[in-house]
Amino acid sequence: MSDLFKQYKNLRDKVDIQSNKLEKQHSQHMACKMGCDLCCMDYSIFPVEFYSIREALNTKDLKLDLSSVNKPGTCVFLKNHKCTIYDERPIICRTHGLPLLFMNDEDNWELSACELNFTEFDFSDFTNENTFPQDRINSELFMTNKTFLQNFDEKEFGEFDLIPIKNLIDEIKSE
Repeated sequence: MSDLFKQYKNLRDKVDIQSNKLEKQHSQHMACKMGCDLCCMDYSIFPVEFYSIREALNTKDLKLDLSSVNKPGTCVFLKNHKCTIYDERPIICRTHGLPLLFMNDEDNWELSACELNFTEFDFSDFTNENTFPQDRINSELFMTNKTFLQNFDEKEFGEFDLIPIKNLIDEIKSE
């Protein structure tokens, strides 16, 4: 099944390169560090991400503590303020804390950044070069998922379907 995930993993690598570049560029304004988990929420993700993570977790033979319960709305893979699936985390988790540029519902560009970051920064200094292009990446992820679904036989999904990441717990337990 690994070939099904090649396009997704290439996109994930591209996101990591961009994220690392922006983290270095904005390091003096970033408060993100081990133990900061404000953004570790109970997200829903596209099937391509869900099944890629499932495959990786099953092949790595990880010893995950699936018994403890987190606060409602918190990611099930957050344990002791640390992501237990960090290397395989979804794309949304790879961009947290960074300045994200996106088109809002009124067709205006909007900037989003963690409330802990950029507290001493003039927001007018953000440009296309020093922000993360969230809409472009989301579009690429959508198209990657669409291609994945055309070749995925295990289960039927629509192109707009999302799966709660917490459902991975049941998938891992049943494997």
